[in-house]
Parts: sequence; C-alpha cells; structure tokens
Amino acid sequence: MAVVALCLHPERERVVDVAVRAAGWLDERGHEVRLSERDAEIAGLPALGVSDACFLAGLDVAVSLGGDGTMLRTVDLVAGASVPVIGVNLGTLGYLTEVEPQHVELALERFLAGDHEVEARMRMSVEVEAPSATSLSSCTVPALNEAVVGKSPTGQIVRVRVLVDDEQLTTYAADGIIIATPTGSTAYAWSAGGPIVSPGHAALLLTPVAPHMLFDRSLVLPPTSCIRLEIASGRPATLSVDGRNLGLLEEGDAVVCTAAADPARIVTFEPRNFLRILKAKFGLDDREVS
Repeated sequence: MAVVALCLHPERERVVDVAVRAAGWLDERGHEVRLSERDAEIAGLPALGVSDACFLAGLDVAVSLGGDGTMLRTVDLVAGASVPVIGVNLGTLGYLTEVEPQHVELALERFLAGDHEVEARMRMSVEVEAPSATSLSSCTVPALNEAVVGKSPTGQIVRVRVLVDDEQLTTYAADGIIIATPTGSTAYAWSAGGPIVSPGHAALLLTPVAPHMLFDRSLVLPPTSCIRLEIASGRPATLSVDGRNLGLLEEGDAVVCTAAADPARIVTFEPRNFLRILKAKFGLDDREVS
C-alpha cells in the first residue's frame, strides 16, 4: 500500500474533478490518500484531510494538481522529506508539470509499478537577515526558481551591495537583482536577459534587472557559491521568492542565497527533452533559412 498526497490549486477549473477521480482510483486499490485540511475542504473530501504535523509521515509521493505555481508550492512542502512529486498540468503550458489531467490514473499506475524516473533539481536556500524587522523577520525559505530583491511600490531603483563568498563584487543600482537556479533560468531571469541553463546543471545565476550602470551582464556561478545581497541605501526593497512577495527590506537588511541541501525530486515518465520543451515554451520552430 502506498501513501499518496494530493496538492490542489485553490481556484483552477477542473482541479476538484481530477482530485476526486484520482482519490477514488487510489482508494479502490487500497492505497492511502491524504490532503491538507484546506485542500480536503476545497475538494469536498473532508475525511481525507490531515493536519500539517501528520502530512509528511510515511508519504511516498505527492501529486500536484494545478500549474507551475502549485508545483512550486508542492515541492517546497515535501522536498525536505525527499518525497517525489508528480506534476499534473491544469495550467497553461506547464513547464514543470508533465502529466495531462486525462492521464492521471495512468501516471499513478506507472508510478506505483516503478515505471518512472525521478529527476533531481537543485533548489536554493534563501536566508533573510532583517535586523530592521520592518515587515520581515529573519528566516530561511526554500526556492526552486528564484529570489528577487526589487524596487518597492514607490518605483525607486534599489541599491544592492553584492558579495560572493565574502568578496564584494559591486553595488548595483537597478530595478532589482535576481538569484536563480537553472530551473528558474527560464522564468523571470530569462525575461531580464539572463542565460537559459539546462535544469540538469547545478549553478547559481545572478541577473540584474534594468541596471543603471555600465555592467549589466548576468553571472553564472558555481553551486558552492554564497551570494549575499545587502540593501545599501535608505530606499526599501521588496523580497519575493518563487513569485511570493515576502515583504520589505530596509538598509542594513540582507538576503543570502546558497544551494539547498535537499533537491526537488520530480517524477518523469518519458525522457525529458530540454530543447523540445524550450521550443514549445518560447514558440521556436525548426524552419531552415533558405
């Protein structure tokens, strides 16, 4: 008997139908199904809801039902316990999610039969040092895509002192600084002009957003690097991690990004062709120039 968790997007259409279908399929075969208490209420499956304290105990796999945002939240929830994640795409393209909703039972059947691979992807540990305690307290949060120190709603540029392995690089005047993983290289970092890095690599990417200075290039750093971002002026900056706004940073506050100890474990059923996914995501084609 396997223990399977379902993690739901709270508003996406069709999520409830797929969750109920998957839960029924698993229950009929004698497997344990669990949802968070919130997700169980959304799905109308209150008997399957468990507390946060019990959620990870003995868990074999988590199934993310939603888009890439749901996948990011699911990975954050279970990666520390080395639990693999099956991504079911109920979003748009689904860069991180591989399974289409009509195939959820087949995906579960293949996983339970051992007919799958698990792809390890580097995550980041984002440590917040916030002596100002303005709206953020000192804490450490994980990231699969990126951490962004950016301008506040006032629209003023931020000044961020960057140190790599305790050696000062420079102080950026910019709309923001992105520290990304290879998985995150095709998200915000790409739109800011950063390089695209295959998710099979391990690296930390530093990309300035609209820098007001001559040096405007991205840096690709080894995964052993420790990148420290210090707010270097009286202007506040916002911190967001994997698209979640965590709050304001003030002068003297800092963010430290390092490779996380626990990678994301993504279940795959077919060899993932990075170039094919890239071409689909960005609308590339195979036309030859005559």
